[in-house]
Amino acid sequence: MFYRPADGHGLPHSPFSAIVSPRPIGWISTRAATGDNLAPYSFFNAVGYTPPQVMFAGDCRDSMVNALDSGVFAVNIVAEAALEAMNATSARFPRGTDEFLAAGVAKAECRAIDCPRVADAPATLECRVVKLVDLLGPEKVLIGEVVGVHIRDDCLVDGRLDPTRYAPAARLGYHDYTFVRERRELRRPKDPA
Repeated sequence: MFYRPADGHGLPHSPFSAIVSPRPIGWISTRAATGDNLAPYSFFNAVGYTPPQVMFAGDCRDSMVNALDSGVFAVNIVAEAALEAMNATSARFPRGTDEFLAAGVAKAECRAIDCPRVADAPATLECRVVKLVDLLGPEKVLIGEVVGVHIRDDCLVDGRLDPTRYAPAARLGYHDYTFVRERRELRRPKDPA
């Protein structure tokens, strides 16, 4: 099968997000004058190492507006145990609704920024907004510099973050998810002399 996106695919559902998978889920938390916000984004990833930077993409809803207004946001990693709560926060609540309360998610304060975070997330990245990038269409990309990192102690094994301890959730496409339950180490080859 071949199709041009501009012409349509002829399938019952778009295969695009299922092709680009699995995608990590950034559970973005923000604060605004109207209240705290928590929403999942599967168009999320790390984009820089030094300094560490991440991005999330979508249309300009509460998370992006709040981050732009405050200059900060937090990315909470979604464990398998939090999948139902994460999904509950994807509902389109009225502006000003505290999704932490609505979905029964325990909240804690960030340390380096004025922002809430998911209290029992396996890891949280505290971020300062770096840049907003316009994409074709209504979506935008928000890039943030990571200025603080929380890691749950039980997720560390021999000084390394072990995803098999918390089974991070990833989006496959459609309404499908998967979880990291195993890992395999593969070292890069040495550069040729």
